[in-house]
Amino acid sequence: MHWECKHELTHAMAKTKLFHAVFSFLLHVAVGGGGAPPPPRADVSSVTVHRRLPPAARLAAPTTALVVDVEGALLLRSSSSSRRSSSLFPYFMLVAVEAGSFLRGLLLLLLYPVIALLAGAGGGGDDDVAVRAMAAVAFCGLRESRFRAGRAVLPRWLLEDAAKEALEYAVTRRPPSSSSSRRAAVVWASAMPRVMVEPFLKEYLTPPDAAGAAVVVAAREMKVAWGFYTGLMEGGGEVASSAPEVRRAMEGVDDVVGLSGEAMDLLRTPLVSFCKEVYVVSGEEKSKWRALRRREYPRPLVFHDGRLAFLPTPLAAAAMLVWLPFGSALAVVRLAVALALPYGVATLILAATGQSWRLRGSPPPCADDGDEPRRRRRGQLYVCNHRTLIDPVYVSIALDRPVRAVSYSLSRLSELISPIGATVRLARDRAHDGAAMERLLDEGAHVVVCPEGTTCREPYLLRFSPLFAELSDGVVPVALAAETATFYGTTAGGWKSMDALYYMANPRMCYTVEFLPAVDTTPVREGKVASTELANGVQRRLAEALGYECTMLTRKDKYLMLAGNDGVVRRRDG
Repeated sequence: MHWECKHELTHAMAKTKLFHAVFSFLLHVAVGGGGAPPPPRADVSSVTVHRRLPPAARLAAPTTALVVDVEGALLLRSSSSSRRSSSLFPYFMLVAVEAGSFLRGLLLLLLYPVIALLAGAGGGGDDDVAVRAMAAVAFCGLRESRFRAGRAVLPRWLLEDAAKEALEYAVTRRPPSSSSSRRAAVVWASAMPRVMVEPFLKEYLTPPDAAGAAVVVAAREMKVAWGFYTGLMEGGGEVASSAPEVRRAMEGVDDVVGLSGEAMDLLRTPLVSFCKEVYVVSGEEKSKWRALRRREYPRPLVFHDGRLAFLPTPLAAAAMLVWLPFGSALAVVRLAVALALPYGVATLILAATGQSWRLRGSPPPCADDGDEPRRRRRGQLYVCNHRTLIDPVYVSIALDRPVRAVSYSLSRLSELISPIGATVRLARDRAHDGAAMERLLDEGAHVVVCPEGTTCREPYLLRFSPLFAELSDGVVPVALAAETATFYGTTAGGWKSMDALYYMANPRMCYTVEFLPAVDTTPVREGKVASTELANGVQRRLAEALGYECTMLTRKDKYLMLAGNDGVVRRRDG
């Protein structure tokens, strides 16, 4: 091992501060270890350390396993911060806010100066105590069975932070083993709790063609008592609870190579005992690495949840929390303006507050425009992709006439504050729903329907229900895009009744409404074309106009992933 590496480790182990000693002692006592000493450090005397990237040939052997330091070698943010606790703060803040509350996020932010001071007090042990402190604030009191932030929220931000080059070393350049038809083992070592990183590492960084790969996440567990997180992390090093799984992954492996960051955190964990060589990525080299682009994701990110539309770094989180009371008041004012004033006046006032919209294409001529205004004509059906709860409101504004919206589920609060009146509720019964929309069209109403059945934030369209193609002789596709700065106006696992208010609490946002040429649906009504075929055609038209991709995923797929249910609201009798 190189002299400078030994010197750095020895120096880190020797430096202590009074604050760190007291804080660390209290943590060990709280964990239940009393005055027990911390687990011994791994023996790194037999490990060869290289301050360079591993050669491609070094990882090409199918029986070579790879141990990757997630924070040091995979995530790009750590290259701009000397302490991993500083670079991990946004992810713990996401847990605090999305799984907890804004008050919990405020507490974590107020403690950040202490955490930063703790991280800068010395070596790796000090930094580990800082990570434990953030975990304590973010997790303490959360119900284990309801925690879904690791699967529903964090992957969206961790994917944006993943380095393309690191992923190539860990996955792309690893050939499948001819003897076992799988890639050699990849062990991801993380300082974050397992529940935060395991879904991201196993479900999004493993390509579909590597389903049989041995992928192991070596991370500590959060302690649970009576079904609630205590906020305390298991001791014994990152790999303590994963050791059997790691050993099974190492069976049949001839060689183990480590990939670490410049801080060499991997050398401070028991995982290094498996490695023969560790390659250290310098900060200069990592600064040249690029973030993954969306089309380069090993698996597409179609669904994600959470209210925050930005990564909450300390400064960004502080700005958000300062804005929150002003945004709440502004949401009330915007809502009052939208309900009390005509569209033409309201949109001008709302635009001055940052709530704008733009129109592309020409709205179709109104069916009741002409020489016989008193004659009742059949209404027009508008088919939209679904971005937020207020999609029909902007279609109504663009048309400058009232519309009727249909929805599978809507909270009482959202219905009360809707500026376009009552929404027609659907029952997910084909005959019932078809009759309800037919009745509206026969009454001459302009009906807005979102065949996806649920919202999707990413540039994808979910499968279209074909019922709309059977209700009218022609439909008008409407492409919708919503841009927000701070808060998402949709949720799968949170309070859906607050969706519209969250959208209006943004400092700025913009809706884009684009009317596409009408689609003739008479071949479906005449039995010449299947309704599913026409629905897929409308889906493709909208996707082309928006630059999105079509999928066959449904509302049920979304809610099973993000909320652990099928997304159906069941009403209680009485």
